Amino acid sequence: MSLTPQEARHIIRKAVKRVPEGEEVRGLNIMPLVAIASILLLAVIVQTSITNYHAIGDVDLPQSRSFDPEPEGAVTLTIARSAILVEGEPIVPVDDGSVDSSFKRDGTLGLTIPRVSDILAAVRRDADRRAELRGQEPAKDPELVIIADSMIPYRLLFEVILSARHEDAGYELFRLLVIDPETGETQAQQAAE
Repeated sequence: MSLTPQEARHIIRKAVKRVPEGEEVRGLNIMPLVAIASILLLAVIVQTSITNYHAIGDVDLPQSRSFDPEPEGAVTLTIARSAILVEGEPIVPVDDGSVDSSFKRDGTLGLTIPRVSDILAAVRRDADRRAELRGQEPAKDPELVIIADSMIPYRLLFEVILSARHEDAGYELFRLLVIDPETGETQAQQAAE
């Protein structure tokens, strides 16, 4: 909404008339402006985090023509070209499509990444605690949405899934986020259990 200079002057004159004679306007109440700015900022942050998975940086999503709705309350794990991220926080570096052997159980030939298991277990415990505080039952079958670059080697995806299935983390349901080639929108596609 844009005001013309005449409208602005009129509003100022009306405000000045409301001040009793002999008193001066000592300040402006900016709290409503701050509240509106906060709401707008929150809306922008939520909108970009929900719809713009390309903003993660170095993730090109694979394409698919099927569609499943994105699950509520699922944890998001991203496999980017430079790191593995849980809920947007980098936890393990990725170099040339693999995780360094120092981060794997059993070294170079290892198939599980303990740090991924530990972080996912902590996220799950936190979600269970929050559900109990709200008086709800913890999720029996928590879901993990995996956002992976289309060029990530299958072995790294396999290692992440094994790490998420580890008894500490206990994830059994997985969804892979893909792009619809016709619309360009992201979709969470149910992965085989």
